[in-house]
Amino acid sequence: MKQLEHFMGEGWQLRPAGGATGEAYIAEQGEQKIFIKRNSSPFLAVLSAEGIVPKLLWTKRLENGDVITAQRWVDGHELKATDMNDTRVASLLSKIHQSKDLLHMFKRMGNLALTPEHLLGKLMHKRERANFEDATITEAFKWLVENIPLLSEENYVVCHADINHNNWMSNGENHLYLIDWDCAQVADPALDLAPLLYIYIPKTTWPKWLEIYGVDMSVSLLNRMRWYMIVECIDNILWYRERNGVKEMLKWSDKLKNVLKERD
Repeated sequence: MKQLEHFMGEGWQLRPAGGATGEAYIAEQGEQKIFIKRNSSPFLAVLSAEGIVPKLLWTKRLENGDVITAQRWVDGHELKATDMNDTRVASLLSKIHQSKDLLHMFKRMGNLALTPEHLLGKLMHKRERANFEDATITEAFKWLVENIPLLSEENYVVCHADINHNNWMSNGENHLYLIDWDCAQVADPALDLAPLLYIYIPKTTWPKWLEIYGVDMSVSLLNRMRWYMIVECIDNILWYRERNGVKEMLKWSDKLKNVLKERD
C-alpha cells in the first residue's frame, strides 16, 4: 500500500476496500473519493463504457509492471440475497451476455472458451489433489461425465463467473452495477445462470425471471444449468474442505444432494 500512496501523491489517504484479493483501495483527498485497484480486469474500459461497472477515470502502469485503475466512487449498497429477484438483475445479466463488444475484447486478448470438458477436467484435478473420497461426489462426477452439455461455442458469451449477491451494487440513482470481474470467462451463459437461479431465485419464479432475461425455460437450458450447478457445488465443497469450513461444506453437500435428486 505504501507504493500506491507514493504513486498517488501527497494528500491522498488510502485504506483497504476489502475483497478476497486485497488489491482494492478507497482513496480520499478532501471531498474527492475514488476506487483504486491493482491489476483489475483488462477489459474494464469496455465494462465502463457500457455502464456495467462504475465509470473508469484513468489507467496507469507502475514501474514494476502493475496496472493501476481508478474508478468513480459509487455511494450505494450491495444487493442482499433477497434482492436478487429484482428485475434489474435479469436485465443487466442479459445485457452482459449479449454484449458483442465485451466478447470481441475478451477473444482479442487470446482468452479461450471455457468448455464443459475443460471445466470438468479442472474439477477432477482439484478432487485428486484434495484426495477426497465421498460417495455423493463420486455419484456426481459419474453424472457429470454422462451428461456433458452440448452447446456450440458460437453461442458462448462473456460470463462474470462469480455472481454472488455481494458483487451487485445499486447506487442512489437506482443504477445497478456488477463489479469484480477477475473470474470472467467466455462460456455457456448457463455458467452464470445456474448459481444465480439455484441459490437466489425461487423455482416457481424461474420462468418469469428467464423471460425478463430474454429466454424460454427450455429442457436444454434446465439440463445445462443443473450440470453447472453440480460443478458449483463440488467446487465449493472442495474449497471449504481445504479451509476447514465444515458448516459451509455441509451446506454445499446438502445442496449437491438436492440437485442430484432432480434427475430421478
